[in-house]
Amino acid sequence: MSAYACNSMDRSLISIVGQPMKADLGLTDSQLGLLGGTAFALLYAFGGIPIARLAERFNRVNIITIALILWSSLSALCGAAAGFPQLLLTRMGVGIAEAGCSPPAHSLISDFYEPAERTSALSVYSCGTSLGYLSAAVLGGYVAQQAGWRTACFIVGVPGIVIALLIKSIIREPPRGYSDTVKRQPVVGTVIPAIPASRGGVLGTDMPYTDMPYTNVPGTDVLDTDMRGAPVLDTGVRRPFSLRSELSELIAVTKNMARDRPVRHMILGVTLGGFAAYGFYAFLPPYFNRVFHLNYATVGIIAGLSGGVAVGLGILAGGFVADVLARRDPRWYALVPAIGTLIAVPLYLIALLQSDWIMATGLLSLAGFFQYASLGPTFGVIQNAVGERRRATATALLYIALSVVALGSGPLFTGWAIDRFADSRFAELHPAGSFAVECHGGIAAPAATPELRSACTETLGTATRRGMLITLAFFSWASIHYFLAAAAMRRPLATQ
Repeated sequence: MSAYACNSMDRSLISIVGQPMKADLGLTDSQLGLLGGTAFALLYAFGGIPIARLAERFNRVNIITIALILWSSLSALCGAAAGFPQLLLTRMGVGIAEAGCSPPAHSLISDFYEPAERTSALSVYSCGTSLGYLSAAVLGGYVAQQAGWRTACFIVGVPGIVIALLIKSIIREPPRGYSDTVKRQPVVGTVIPAIPASRGGVLGTDMPYTDMPYTNVPGTDVLDTDMRGAPVLDTGVRRPFSLRSELSELIAVTKNMARDRPVRHMILGVTLGGFAAYGFYAFLPPYFNRVFHLNYATVGIIAGLSGGVAVGLGILAGGFVADVLARRDPRWYALVPAIGTLIAVPLYLIALLQSDWIMATGLLSLAGFFQYASLGPTFGVIQNAVGERRRATATALLYIALSVVALGSGPLFTGWAIDRFADSRFAELHPAGSFAVECHGGIAAPAATPELRSACTETLGTATRRGMLITLAFFSWASIHYFLAAAAMRRPLATQ
């Protein structure tokens, strides 16, 4: 969790110091969205695949330690960037290094905790995202106010190196499948056909599966059943390395996740929700500065409360509540995020329409609490749907969707929408000019007339609100997929 907090802290800093960075370097909101999302996310996503395959074979604690040192160092170096190109390249490096966190971490946690406890355990891990955002918001906002955004980059990056050394000295690598040696009972009445050895039958035989209890033996091919009760093979044997075998494993895990309806809809739900959340929260600090004209330190505290504390509590509540309710009905693993997302949408909407920043902060905190209840259940479903040597790979594949579609496109979409609304609004207020030219970096030139300065300020605030409102539609779309996942679930994850 501490590693993931550093991951989130370094990733979130761009949104916290985005406004002073925009003014200092003369950036557009599309460029801010690129720095906070796309430039980071593409390499973060696809860098996770080779790292995940290494994590299936080698010491996962070492992988997390090395990655944490690299991304923390590069985050600190962002403060030395002289312009957009240097900042872009450094952020791309951060994205590659941060890909070494979640795939091995999810795999480690799944070895430490039994299936019935994994959703709760992964929700604790996922709290790192809110702790990191809180740290970036409060610490980064304060330092940016006192010493500038460049110093904030350095201050936020350095702690990760210390955390990396602590992780290496404290955490031990567990055996694969350490918590999977539990009795499992397929759903009664399920017809499970024989699977030939050529397709990976149990222990390399052609014997049919039965509905009798069986035991998962770490290090062997074992039978599992997915959320529909259909057979799933766990090829747990550590095979000799080859590009062909690695590609084969990658394809097998992808197919396994894609053909399982509950897993597929959970992935679509968390991806669409992430698209909206990343786009929304990337511009939340600038929103309070542009609309309510609050200083960076105050904005940091607001962002920390609404996007850090409240979100963290929601992540924890979602994981533990889902585990408790799912003991009676497995559909709660999907219903908890479905209902939470549906409640969050009107709260976000009402918050953005407030004229009082204190009321807006309270509503945003409540919305974040319900929205982020989705993370723990989603991660738990995916980890329990694959075998012990496929869990890091499954997480990496999930993070491709989260990174490319959500993190990579969400902030860019919101930034693009804000720029388009700004052009339209400025044309209404000042038909003779262009927003990009007259309001460079969102601010009028010092010699500009009072009317032009007022037009720039009003345009930027209005456009930011409208762009964030458009982004909220994707939360509603996400809730539909969670409800579809609930309709397809048949059996508790704890028995898989």
